[in-house]
Amino acid sequence: MTDSVKASNNAQTAVIDTRKLRKIYRVGAEDVVALDGVSVRVRRGESMAVMGPSGSGKSTFMNLIGCLDQPTSGTYLLEGHDVSHLHGDRLAEVRSRKIGFVFQGFNLLSRSSAIENVELPLTYAGVPHEERSERAARALTAVGLGHRLKHLPSELSGGQQQRVAIARALVNDPAVILADEPTGNLDSHSSEEIMRLFTRLNSESGITVVIVTHEPDIANWTSRIVTFLDGHVVDDRPSAQAASARGSA
Repeated sequence: MTDSVKASNNAQTAVIDTRKLRKIYRVGAEDVVALDGVSVRVRRGESMAVMGPSGSGKSTFMNLIGCLDQPTSGTYLLEGHDVSHLHGDRLAEVRSRKIGFVFQGFNLLSRSSAIENVELPLTYAGVPHEERSERAARALTAVGLGHRLKHLPSELSGGQQQRVAIARALVNDPAVILADEPTGNLDSHSSEEIMRLFTRLNSESGITVVIVTHEPDIANWTSRIVTFLDGHVVDDRPSAQAASARGSA
C-alpha cells in the first residue's frame, strides 16, 4: 500500500487528527506557548478523556478541536477535512454541523422548556418547526427524558438538566461530542448516571466522545486517557477500565 493510500485511509478512520498543533498567545510583551507541537488522533466511535493540571494546554486543545479558535501553526483535520485556517462564518458553520458541546454549567435557557432548549441548534440551522420538534423529542427520548419535554430547567434535577444539554449536543447528529467537565456541578450519583449515558451513547450509537476532566474516576469511564502538561502530550494510554477489559478478554 502506498503512503498516499495509507494517508487517505487514516483520514477516513479519524474524526479528529491534529498534527503538530501550536498555539501562541500574546500576553503583554511576551509570547505564551499554550500548545507546542501536539499530534493526537481520535478514531470514529472512540471515547477519550483529556486530563492535565490548570495551564497544561488541555483547554486550549479543546478550543481548537471544537473550532472555537485557530492554531498558530500545524494542521487540524476534522473528518478528513483541513479546518486549520477557516475563520468567521465558515468556522461557525463547521462547528454547528460537526460538533456537539456539553458544558459544566449546562447553559440552558431558564425560561425555555427542555424541548425548546434542544431545538435551539436546529433553529439556528433553519430547520422547519415540525422537524425541529420531532428531532428534539427523539434526542430527549434517547437520553431518558421523553417524559420531560415541557419541563423548565428549574423543574429538573442537575442530572436531568445535563441530560437536556447532552440531547441538545446530539440533535444535529454531530461527528463528535466535546464535553468540558460535564460532571463538575453534579453529585456523585448524578455524575455516574451521566457517565453511564455517555458510555451507552458511545457503545450503542458509535458516537465519538471527548471529555475534559480533572477527575480520574470520570476519565476511567472512557477507553483512552490523554494527559497534557506544559503544552505537550505527556501520556496517552488506555484507561484502567479499558485495560482491565482487554486483560479479561
